[in-house]
Amino acid sequence: MLIETLLADSPVVTDGAWGTQLQAEGLPGGECPDAWNLSHAERVTSVPRAYVDAGSQIILTNTFRANRIALASYGLESQAAEIARRGVAISRQAAGDRARVFASIGPTGKMLVAGEVTPDAVRDAFGEQARAMADAGADAIVIETMAELEEAEIALEQAKSTGLPVVACVVFDTGADCDRTMMGVTPEQAAERLTNAGADVVGANCGQGIAGYVKICKRMRAVTDLPLWIKANAGIPEIVDGQVVYRTSPEEFADHGPALVDAGAQFIGGCCGTSPDFIRALCARIRH
Repeated sequence: MLIETLLADSPVVTDGAWGTQLQAEGLPGGECPDAWNLSHAERVTSVPRAYVDAGSQIILTNTFRANRIALASYGLESQAAEIARRGVAISRQAAGDRARVFASIGPTGKMLVAGEVTPDAVRDAFGEQARAMADAGADAIVIETMAELEEAEIALEQAKSTGLPVVACVVFDTGADCDRTMMGVTPEQAAERLTNAGADVVGANCGQGIAGYVKICKRMRAVTDLPLWIKANAGIPEIVDGQVVYRTSPEEFADHGPALVDAGAQFIGGCCGTSPDFIRALCARIRH
């Protein structure tokens, strides 16, 4: 029902990048962003609040790594559930009654295909995270930046068990046209499998700029009737004087918004390198 309600006024504008915005708030390189939910809640709150002020109708949560497998790299695995709950609470506070909160689940950082982690361990980790976020009051769950379809399907299974609507996204960043996942999966294959696995919305995020996602969106639309969710980067990052730089401007990004809508996208936002200025520009191009 929630997805249908939102789509009655589509296209729906989601939020932009979190990592670069947290870095602007003082997050040091190499530190776990999700841990800031416990230690710097007010600084984290400023990120979703800025997106809501810019026009985001949906904001995510600072929980991309809030599963015990990913958090083990920082020695924080025992705090996974609390970090996930606090992430939802922070975004709920920022959203008020102006936006919906879709809680983020990112990859574990371990490859199933390489045997670095077992399916049961992944299932337990995502199950713990999804339940914590649902209990904290998330409106829906977004599975994002997935390179392995098997991992995405396990996350989807656990997220669906909460009863919340679930968005399932993969990342296309490989191949001559950047139209494959790291594992060689095509947009058609991803859309079909995630649709069959029970997603309420399917899509893609990260990996490349918005222009490239217009073609990918068309290809996903050709094989699924589900709503499509696209969050592209602000172009391809470059390293300049040791700093990551994204060349696409908010206006250039937003200029591709109408083409993305025509390609079938109904939920549109930004990923790495984007900011509230990108969301503001996008709203001006596709919402008015």
